[in-house]
Amino acid sequence: MTDTFTHKCPNCGGPLLFDPKDQKFHCEYCLSVYTEDEVTAYEKTQHEAHLESPKQASEPELTFSADSQVDEMTVEEKEAFKEATGTDGMEEDTLEGAMELFNCPSCGAQIVTEATTAATYCYYCHNPVVLAGRLTGNFLPEKVLPFAIEKEEAVEKFLAWTKKKWFIPKDFFNKEQIDKMTGVYFPYWVVDAEIDGQMQGMGTTIRIWRIGDIEYTETKQFDVQRKGKISFKELIKNALSKNVQQKMVEAVQPFILDKAVSFKSQYLAGFQAEKRDIEYDAIQQSIQSELKNYSESILRDTASGYTTLTKLQTDISLENEENHYMLLPIWVVTYRSNEQSKKVYYYAMNGQTGKVSGILPVSYKRLGLFTFGIFATILAIFLIGGWFI
Repeated sequence: MTDTFTHKCPNCGGPLLFDPKDQKFHCEYCLSVYTEDEVTAYEKTQHEAHLESPKQASEPELTFSADSQVDEMTVEEKEAFKEATGTDGMEEDTLEGAMELFNCPSCGAQIVTEATTAATYCYYCHNPVVLAGRLTGNFLPEKVLPFAIEKEEAVEKFLAWTKKKWFIPKDFFNKEQIDKMTGVYFPYWVVDAEIDGQMQGMGTTIRIWRIGDIEYTETKQFDVQRKGKISFKELIKNALSKNVQQKMVEAVQPFILDKAVSFKSQYLAGFQAEKRDIEYDAIQQSIQSELKNYSESILRDTASGYTTLTKLQTDISLENEENHYMLLPIWVVTYRSNEQSKKVYYYAMNGQTGKVSGILPVSYKRLGLFTFGIFATILAIFLIGGWFI
């Protein structure tokens, strides 16, 4: 069973939630507000006191089975879980096999997650929960970029984006649909590198002019050499292979990473989080190839002004490469169409900048009515015009 914990309010013991608006931690019960330093100091004191005090007799543990959890979920919660975990379409009797269990530290209920979940909330008491073992050791992120956009603002930005589009189904805008928007910290590898590059080739320039009836052509050839160092900063690569929204999530970049802070699990409170399942070794070769290809392109771009550039030879070497494991903030929401196909649409929003990505559904009924209206208008104009001729 995975160890879990909830960040508690120093005043009343209620769960703390991170608020992107003021970058502080709020208690919804006593309305206290704390800074990250205050929460860290309080939890350090509590930890030291726990180590010094004798072990208390364990209290009876309240648990619910995975079967019980599935039974207690509403239809919407089951569908949301399946869509979020990539188990959409799986039968309920096999759904449990794709789940892992942990105990809620607040109510003791046994909660279901997928293997890469690092922070979530309890389906019973709805308190935020961090799965400690999934963010420690080799899986401890170096930094986290806190959410800068709160849910209300995210909803407004998302609706503003959708209203620019036509023929969207009406039920897409209902409150229950938009309330499903969830803040998730996704895992990324962030790469810094230095490249030492050299290029040599033959550049040719051609000049043509005419004097009277005679056309002159001047051809010049040059030995072209380029040499230099190229630095790459903050190349972001996805570290979660099973994420069905992977391409969509990549489309909401860039992130302003100078706002990232040293990782503290407090920033996950009130949000969901994923741990990586792609190790850097698995993608290192493709990253190095991408860096070298881009460096070669940069060197070529410096040799402008020639009609042709031939006999190119390049020597690109990677001098230094550093990778960092980070959690970056993204608001995600899904929409299941009412069409017969029941197609699921995924949307992502950069939790720092508000940039949105996703493909919106089309209501063919509304599209048909619009097309019919245009046809009727044209027909009316034609008939009226014929009447007066």
